[in-house]
Amino acid sequence: MQIHIEASELPGRTCRPGTDFAGFDNIHVGVQRKDRPGELLGPHPGDAPSASWTLDCTAVPTAEGGIEVSGPYIQNRLGGRFVYLSWGTVDDSGVFTMFRRAKLMMADVTQDVLEAAVLSGHLTARLRLTDDGGLPRCARVRPPDIVWAATDGA
Repeated sequence: MQIHIEASELPGRTCRPGTDFAGFDNIHVGVQRKDRPGELLGPHPGDAPSASWTLDCTAVPTAEGGIEVSGPYIQNRLGGRFVYLSWGTVDDSGVFTMFRRAKLMMADVTQDVLEAAVLSGHLTARLRLTDDGGLPRCARVRPPDIVWAATDGA
């Protein structure tokens, strides 16, 4: 199965003055590899019109009747499985330094959507990457701020 993340409304490359993140410049966002905070898939600049990522994963039935999703970009911690979108700055030598993350929780995908995604082979998450304060979206992103859907992958 593949997870497609489609993000819109990125916050810009600089955090606005008067916030805890003022002074952060050349902001980028990418998907963090499992257990490797410094390894990102597809970093996008914070002022891009949109950002998207495709994650290969496996989905297997559990003894409890659920579906367990795993893969190189699916984190597995107490509290469940999730995808991290990591926000950070990129310096002149190209080094990414994270300053906040957003969590896309697999537990927030309804069972019927997940079952349909297993059949189609594609699960899509759509979200805005700017929070209500104009900053990079962080913490747990829950519906309605994220919409999960089984898609055909087209």
